[in-house]
Amino acid sequence: MKEKISQLFKDKVFLVLLVLGLLTIVAAAGVITVQRGNSGGESPYLKVPDQNKMVMEESAPQEKKVAVAGESNAVKNEANKTQAADSNKATAQKETKTQVVKAATDKNAAKSLVLNFSDGTRMSWPVRGNVVLDYSMDSTIYFPTLDQYKCNPGVVIQGDVSTPVVAPANAKVQKIGSNEEIGNYVVLDMGNQYTAICGQLKELQVVNNEYVKAGQVLGYVAEPTKYYSVEGANIFFELTHEDKSVDPLNFMQ
Repeated sequence: MKEKISQLFKDKVFLVLLVLGLLTIVAAAGVITVQRGNSGGESPYLKVPDQNKMVMEESAPQEKKVAVAGESNAVKNEANKTQAADSNKATAQKETKTQVVKAATDKNAAKSLVLNFSDGTRMSWPVRGNVVLDYSMDSTIYFPTLDQYKCNPGVVIQGDVSTPVVAPANAKVQKIGSNEEIGNYVVLDMGNQYTAICGQLKELQVVNNEYVKAGQVLGYVAEPTKYYSVEGANIFFELTHEDKSVDPLNFMQ
């Protein structure tokens, strides 16, 4: 009787274990199915990267590109500056060429001037102002600064310091000089042995042998020399014909 009971108990235990085993298998099969569905067929295990590949990638130099703020605008601005500089350079070259051509034209035109001053020619005033000392070669006149009477081969025309002094007619610069009486002066050959002398000048704008047109600036009124300190700033102007002084007022318009 005991043996039957023992055998029956063993059979029940076996059945229980068998059922538990089957349930465990079914449960495991369900879990695997769920994991496959979630992973899209991929392996559920963590994929470890190739160690050799990682070492090679770490040891290889990596080229880094540094982004510079405003790089595009800087390039554009630099291009615009370069373009503007080229444009200014071209303009300057064009203006220089124009000036050279103009200077050459003026020089050629001046050289072609006919110097034909005569008794019937009228010249302009070298500077506009009052005549403080008249021409006088036939008699003497009083010079205030010198406090004496003497002849005057030209006229002394009042003018403010730095006033432009112009050529009275077309002429060629025959001589440029300086002395203590009339300061810096310019001798102009106007043709037919007529010569004009302009004294008391500063900042001369002409050179020897240069051709000048009537009205062209010769220089500017300077401070008076010690011979004309009382008369004040002025221009000494003398006109000669065949090396003899003549009254310049007779030829002025």
